[in-house]
Amino acid sequence: MNVLITGASAGFGKALAERLVANGHRVIGCARRLDKLNALADTLGEAFLPVVMDVSDTASIPQIIADLPADFNQIDVLVNNAGLALGTEPAQKASLDDWMRMIDTNVKGLMALTHAVLPAMVARDSGYIINVGSIAGSWPYFGGNVYGATKAFVKQFSLNLRADLIGTQVRVTNLEPGNVAGTEFSNVRYHGDDEKAAQVYDGFKTMTGDDIGDILLWLIESPAHINVNRLEVMPVAQTYNGLTIAKQDS
Repeated sequence: MNVLITGASAGFGKALAERLVANGHRVIGCARRLDKLNALADTLGEAFLPVVMDVSDTASIPQIIADLPADFNQIDVLVNNAGLALGTEPAQKASLDDWMRMIDTNVKGLMALTHAVLPAMVARDSGYIINVGSIAGSWPYFGGNVYGATKAFVKQFSLNLRADLIGTQVRVTNLEPGNVAGTEFSNVRYHGDDEKAAQVYDGFKTMTGDDIGDILLWLIESPAHINVNRLEVMPVAQTYNGLTIAKQDS
């Protein structure tokens, strides 16, 4: 099958691309950084098609999909993996530019690519959309403000797609990972401060990009009559936090 992955140059997307090609599938690997895509293509061979795509440039997406070569133009699986978090400041101190960039990528880009790919899946009565959400879409935390809100959108959009697709064989899953090390996520969130990013993962065994790649592969290769609506995954060391109360001195 042909699988289109956004954010394919690193992290979850790269791990999934490697696994898919090893299992005999073809991958349309989309990302902004052509050098990293080409390096991956050198490793994976002709089954991997590198495509430069910035999902936040939503106007460019329909033409990119239309221009895919014949062997890759049927998209059997769409993995909306591209996304980012920026900043950890409370809302009153956060950067509005960071907020807008997260919305442009995590919400608008995901919507635009889904809109470009979904009609052909419905026409074939076959296909699978996997949205990479986050536990942040369900569980609030300090500094999560707009990032968590974008992932809450992704969760509800996924569920609403399922409702709209009743009577078709098109599947939709929202994958909701918790803490994952070994990707560029925290480096981006801390605007390139590698020391701060590394501290996020100190002192416990996290999940890795390879773990998420394995889970995504399992979803893609699961029986076509089964739909996993939501899949929330965390490292064993991570769990829910209690509600916080700000007490005042009497």
